[in-house]
Amino acid sequence: MSGERTVLTIDTATETVVTGVVRLTASGEASTLAERTVHDHRRHAEILTTLIREVLDEAGLAGADLDAVVVGAGPGPFTGLRVGLATAAAYGDALGIPVHGVCSLDAIAVVAADRTALVVTDARRREVYWARYRDGQRTAGPDVAPPATVADALADQPVDAVVGPPAFTEPIAAGRAEEIGATHPTPAALASVAFDAISAGVVPPPLEPLYLRRPDAVELKDQRRKSLLPVTDGA
Repeated sequence: MSGERTVLTIDTATETVVTGVVRLTASGEASTLAERTVHDHRRHAEILTTLIREVLDEAGLAGADLDAVVVGAGPGPFTGLRVGLATAAAYGDALGIPVHGVCSLDAIAVVAADRTALVVTDARRREVYWARYRDGQRTAGPDVAPPATVADALADQPVDAVVGPPAFTEPIAAGRAEEIGATHPTPAALASVAFDAISAGVVPPPLEPLYLRRPDAVELKDQRRKSLLPVTDGA
């Protein structure tokens, strides 16, 4: 990659809506020109487009000034991810620029890039999304499990740091690892994770959301369908 690249970043994989404009240098240094983070998981669709307009205005840029879009692909809840990915795809298509999907946990892990770390986010239903990292590289996950199950795994594969919301890092670390509070990825981290792909100029693959679980709406629909099936002998 010659020169700098200006990137729009989006993440809706957690309860916090994240968007920003980041300048990437040829060496991979990321500087944030503008960013917005709003902790409101119920309003992803309502506020995301407005936040994007705000960060572009603050950075003094128009859509035509962007070189790429980077979007967190999860893991996360169905509705939130769908909003972020659809918005990123729409901007990329309208502007004719590549859209790079990255694992949101990979971006959160940037805060512990030189550590052996476990990153967790709230998966609801008393579970967490998790992934394990060594020196910034993912070595396991992403997956979803109860916090107690993740904590038990530390006995066999210890880590130096547990990164995530304090409500989960404290019981999982349990004094065996440092706790690092980070509930969502930053715009600079999202851009940094995609740096190699952007610098290589590769055509990114189609966006693939990391749901890890079926959406509740589908599960309820399936349950209703099963309730309508006739009961047979031996059922």
